[in-house]
Amino acid sequence: MSQKIVPVIMAGGKGTRLWPLSRASAPKQFIRFLGERTLFQKTLERVSDPALYEAPIVVTNEDFRFLVAEQARQIGIKPMAIVLEPVARNTAPAIAAAAALARTTAGSEALIQILPSDHEIVADETYSRAVTLARDIAASGQLVTFGILPTEPATGYGYIKAGDVVAPGAHAIESFVEKPPLEKARDMLAVGGYFWNSGMFVFPLPVLQEEFAAHAPEVWNAAERAVAKAASDLDFTRLDAECFSASPDVSIDYAIMEKTHRGVVVPSAFAWSDMGSWDQIWKLGKHDENGNVTDGKATLVNSRNSLVISHGGHVAVQGMDNVAVIASEDSVYVGRLDEAQAVGALVKQLAARKETEKLTREHPTSYRPWGGYTSILNGERFQVKRIFVDPGKKLSLQKHHHRSEHWIVVRGTAEVTIGDTITMLRENESVYIPQGEVHRLENPGKIVLELIEVQTGSYLGEDDIIRINDEFGRA
Repeated sequence: MSQKIVPVIMAGGKGTRLWPLSRASAPKQFIRFLGERTLFQKTLERVSDPALYEAPIVVTNEDFRFLVAEQARQIGIKPMAIVLEPVARNTAPAIAAAAALARTTAGSEALIQILPSDHEIVADETYSRAVTLARDIAASGQLVTFGILPTEPATGYGYIKAGDVVAPGAHAIESFVEKPPLEKARDMLAVGGYFWNSGMFVFPLPVLQEEFAAHAPEVWNAAERAVAKAASDLDFTRLDAECFSASPDVSIDYAIMEKTHRGVVVPSAFAWSDMGSWDQIWKLGKHDENGNVTDGKATLVNSRNSLVISHGGHVAVQGMDNVAVIASEDSVYVGRLDEAQAVGALVKQLAARKETEKLTREHPTSYRPWGGYTSILNGERFQVKRIFVDPGKKLSLQKHHHRSEHWIVVRGTAEVTIGDTITMLRENESVYIPQGEVHRLENPGKIVLELIEVQTGSYLGEDDIIRINDEFGRA
């Protein structure tokens, strides 16, 4: 029987090139672009075959911990561990920490597969064959990466140059190439033997540890100590902050893959994209007869080769060619698809201005361990939110110094605690929570509780929450 793989899913990145849907508080891996699943959920599903995989280890951070847990729960997948990085230290320390943890949970001889959570992959037979080949080569003592067969002279990807054949379908790694200018990319494709660097790997733990010891011992030692001193918090594993922070900030390519003599690339022809820009999403989408890709409420007239996505109101596009029109609940981006790589620079401009900085950081919809809320309307001394609470979940017992709240139940049943009184509210019923009163909201039902909250007061910030008791450890 072939050895199973421990998947390690990297879910801590914060991209900006898919603004306005992707933002600092909920980046692209947790956003639904085309279809019903987020990129993170699709990644979880790719490693859900129990014949090939153990339960996954997810590496993320404090800000995304409840997003990870909730999106995994929604599709019925329970990770082996959700590891929280106390500080960002690039991919090498994150992989080292996951490897040290996998050694204690799956054994010192385990194989681990490193998967970014924000890639779009067609998990067909071609993909399955590539993973199986990578597993078998890794089991023989090699560090394996996947090289994607280029379909165009892309300048947004790094490249791997394949060397001598080491096994059928696998080559020694001759060199890595940084993201090239267009002319160099064209030359490499003309010569052949170059593949896109996917950032996906399969490693045997004993060999990976040896290579860390040889080339980046500070990274491994810091990660090993951070895991040894890690603390459990609900379903999360918190790496020790002092130990992990001592690690150098370095990528796995720089730390290991560019230095090792045991690196192997498996050239692969499966459909792959790092989903780094709107033009890539357009390429991956289902095109109509005019080359347009749409998602959400949209109408296109006399328009071609365009991408239109709406997570808000109905978007109507007329007489356009080669454009992206992306509408979130509170912002709209319009730009040429062939200039999609420049969105990051636009976001930097927005982030530098006080009046638009929040648009780059926060979504109108924020997720919490109990559900979440969407900001609907903000005004002077008032705010309106839609609150949704998952079945069986409850908010913290809390109070506010500066605001009062009105709750109107739209769907489901609410158990409301105000002071010493507990009240059951059903659809179309409401309650008032005075300023300074201790209160709690709970969903005792079997369906999602949805309500409208109207806040009034002199200060309406989220930091005006005094938690008295909280089952998620936030009090």
